[in-house]
Amino acid sequence: MVVNVLNGNLNEKEKAAYWAYALKNTDGRKLVSLDVDLGEDDAELTYHFDTIPFERIRRITGYLVGTLDRFNDGKRAEEHDRVKHMTEMDL
Repeated sequence: MVVNVLNGNLNEKEKAAYWAYALKNTDGRKLVSLDVDLGEDDAELTYHFDTIPFERIRRITGYLVGTLDRFNDGKRAEEHDRVKHMTEMDL
């Protein structure tokens, strides 16, 4: 439990209460830390979540793939010979 307090102080019981409140509002994502910005009348909470790893999937020569490492020589040649289109933004 990492609770960063801005503009004030909180005791451990208060930090634990904010952490418990934050966990109820995470939608199943892993909460890494919480910033509590104490104002005069309220507290603003900023959640920091763990990153979710993902693999990029592309459509190449009719197949959905992440990498070309499982392609045989014929499919690798087909990918190498295909026309790669560019937009003005790519130039």
